[in-house]
Amino acid sequence: MTNDKNNSQSNRRVDEVAIIGAGFGGLGVAIRMQQQGLNDFVIYERASDVGGVWRDNVYPGAACDVPSHLYSFSFEPNPDWGRTFGPQQEIHRYLRHCTEKYKLRDKIEFNTSLTAMDFCEVTGLWRLTFSDGGQRQARAVVMAIGALNIPQYPEITGVDDFAGKVMHTAEWDESYDLSGKRVAVIGTGASAIQVVPSIQSQVAELSVFQRTPPWVMPKFDKPLSPERQDLYRRWPMVQTTVRRLQYLMAESVVPAFMWDSFLTRFGETIARRYLRKVVSDPALQNKLSPKYAMGCKRVLLSDEYYPALTKSNVNVCVEGIDKIDETAICTSDGQRHEVDAIVYATGFKVPVSGAPIPIRGVGGRLLAKDWAIGCEAYKGIAVSGYPNMMYVMGPNTGPGNTSVIFYIESQINYILKYLKTLRKSQNKYLDLKPMVQREFNADIQERFKGTTWTSGCNSWYLTKDGKNTTLWPSFSWQYRLTTRHFSAAEYEFVNASNAVAELESSVATAS
Repeated sequence: MTNDKNNSQSNRRVDEVAIIGAGFGGLGVAIRMQQQGLNDFVIYERASDVGGVWRDNVYPGAACDVPSHLYSFSFEPNPDWGRTFGPQQEIHRYLRHCTEKYKLRDKIEFNTSLTAMDFCEVTGLWRLTFSDGGQRQARAVVMAIGALNIPQYPEITGVDDFAGKVMHTAEWDESYDLSGKRVAVIGTGASAIQVVPSIQSQVAELSVFQRTPPWVMPKFDKPLSPERQDLYRRWPMVQTTVRRLQYLMAESVVPAFMWDSFLTRFGETIARRYLRKVVSDPALQNKLSPKYAMGCKRVLLSDEYYPALTKSNVNVCVEGIDKIDETAICTSDGQRHEVDAIVYATGFKVPVSGAPIPIRGVGGRLLAKDWAIGCEAYKGIAVSGYPNMMYVMGPNTGPGNTSVIFYIESQINYILKYLKTLRKSQNKYLDLKPMVQREFNADIQERFKGTTWTSGCNSWYLTKDGKNTTLWPSFSWQYRLTTRHFSAAEYEFVNASNAVAELESSVATAS
């Protein structure tokens, strides 16, 4: 992007719509806006490239656990996926393709990190403040920052004393060579089961520190042949059919994951048989056997994790970590595990990621304070007291079984209806009625009762108080129906007499 382009956009006083983030959510909103003739938007991206989590997570083995055809926009199928489950490089390349095809690069301000947002009730505009001290105003803001953007580091005594290499899977240092090193991986979640088999063969010793064993199912990942790719390219309906079948299969497992039933027992039986088939050592089998209902934590898919754990240079440590000193990880059984490098595969701060910066709404209220005991939004999109601000993948919109892209596209449909309503009310801003939000979230939490997600295990789905602010408590098609309808009656239309004058002035300045 040229300096002239940056300077030109910097002279604009007001953006009609500011989209924060250039991952799947931000790009999807932008593409759909353009397709409906809504072209007056700007995307602010903190990094120098698009891609979000698929740009940032470059650890060995990084890949999606949703089939590739399902993990892509329905309006932009990709016949060239190289595997059943797309690796990080392919997904990042797909998002770059979408950016170029829909000519979005000139709509993106890269290396622009948002540090604060403040709503002005007089003008009905949001003031955006960036890390370089610059400010911009926007009538509407779409927060497309995603849920997987703040790495979670465990609180371990002595961690700062360690003299070796320390890195999180989400902040991988590609310049560091693990070859011949003694490496510790802390965590056994979705990133751990990918990075462990990817580095096992190159390290001298690999110690995997496990707090809770995950339920692991076979992934059945395989390459997609050039002939298959050509078939999809020549006959797009074949790929569409495959995508629909994959969606139906994903939806079919919801009852097993949500409710502790005979379907849950059936899934657990399959997982245990898989474990026994791959791991012959009874002691290791015992270490890797979950003691909680399947679905309470995220169910993981891998063809390589269990085989890697059986290798002679791998040790699974189930004793709790007591402390870390200069050269070792010390466990509660008194053992010192000497290591050269520590890899944190401990996930993200999902329940708090929606308010990573100060966001002040009506009356100066602070979103982080409003969400201190758990994030809440209406349909995961709108938040009462924060007018003209919408979330992509906000609270309680995480899928426990299927592609996040299905949810994103559902939200985009709702956001577009919101924006069109806003444009018809040029001298007003829309603030969600508090009762609408309260009733919606009371219903959400009521639906969680009796599910495996509230059966007692310690999950990243939950806040410290045990409230599930992460997942959607039902089938994804029900969420699609929930977001299909936009009702203006659920919002207060508040006069902002100065907003129109500000917008007209910004248009005149830009022209």
